[in-house]
Amino acid sequence: MSASEKIGQILRTPAAVLEKADQALVAVSGKTDVLDKIVEENEKTIRTRLDDLGLGRNVYASEVYDSLISRIESDDNKLFEALGSPSFKSSGDWQKVLDAAKRAAGSPRGFFIKEEKAKEFILSEPPLNIMGLLGYDSASEMLAKENLFEVFAALRFVEGNEWLNNVFFRQYESLVASDLEERPVEAIALSDRWLKASEGFIKKKYHNISHLKELGVIFSLPLHLVISGELLRNFSLILHYFNEVDFYSDIFRGYKDDADFAKKIIVLLKGESDEPRPAFDGRNWLILPRYLAKDDENDPRLFAPHVNPEAFHWKKAERMLSLMGKNVWNIDFSFWDELNWVGDMFRDNSQGEKLVSFNLVDTVMSLVKEKEMIKYLYHHQEALWNRIIIEHLGEASVEEAARSNLVYGWFDIAK
Repeated sequence: MSASEKIGQILRTPAAVLEKADQALVAVSGKTDVLDKIVEENEKTIRTRLDDLGLGRNVYASEVYDSLISRIESDDNKLFEALGSPSFKSSGDWQKVLDAAKRAAGSPRGFFIKEEKAKEFILSEPPLNIMGLLGYDSASEMLAKENLFEVFAALRFVEGNEWLNNVFFRQYESLVASDLEERPVEAIALSDRWLKASEGFIKKKYHNISHLKELGVIFSLPLHLVISGELLRNFSLILHYFNEVDFYSDIFRGYKDDADFAKKIIVLLKGESDEPRPAFDGRNWLILPRYLAKDDENDPRLFAPHVNPEAFHWKKAERMLSLMGKNVWNIDFSFWDELNWVGDMFRDNSQGEKLVSFNLVDTVMSLVKEKEMIKYLYHHQEALWNRIIIEHLGEASVEEAARSNLVYGWFDIAK
């Protein structure tokens, strides 16, 4: 099996598509045999990790998966102890987790909507459902007594999407660069009073952590963790959001002199570019700012050459986790280092072969959803797409291309 066939099997993409993309990248970078190198490194890394797990190479997919899950459970317990064995029965427990993640992320700053402007939006279009839930007759009274960022976070799960998109967020069309300012990223734990109101939101997102890119806010919703592995997942996700907020902040800052500032900000927050995308010619790579496989694993864009910024955020989060473990808690999380793109087919008892992802997030998500028999693979696959182009052009260059062209949804590798 050729390298393009091997990688194509993992990515569910025709080998011819990968070969065409590789040829165009070779013309730019001058680097040959990149696909072969990726296959070799993937195999070497898998063998090393299997040795760490006490397994040989010729094992069943279920054995590899079970061993990875056991490793997640072990590391989850170590993290639980490092964080002081939080109970998660109150927002205070969640705030401790958020604060620890903020330290791991380096307490970053960014370019976000000013608090006064955010208050203006609330006063102009009062969120009546939130006001009713909290018992206020006016938005001004609510803002005088409540945390602005907590109210803004609640917009996502208390007010309906139709009102949010067609009424409240329409106000963003008036944004100008002077409405934003440099300030620290906020990490807040919402109180238990939001528990019932957030149930549907948590069920849809499969977790209780979210963020507001435009305000530089990361928040947790009240949820008592009862599933093994869930703390490691949530802590990693918080670190991921710190990186994502930083990524978008850089983009916002870069557009502050543009006449169409508001239009670009809205496109970025929508997560979907309206720009036409050319047919693949080998040089143009798509930029997918979210995990399309989460909604449709057969979305055709997943099988075209593309970069996914989400995979950059997760890779940085894993580095932060490893460094925090080493430097602060004296815990070795290095097993998961550089595994985000690693995975392979292993023999299966009933279906021939099955893909196993060694990606930390895929593994912990699979553990958390184990009772529903859901196996996650898409974080690994997206990271592998990134790996292909990074091997040719370098990580910094690819990330900058994604950042500079995210609003358009694609970029030319030769420019």
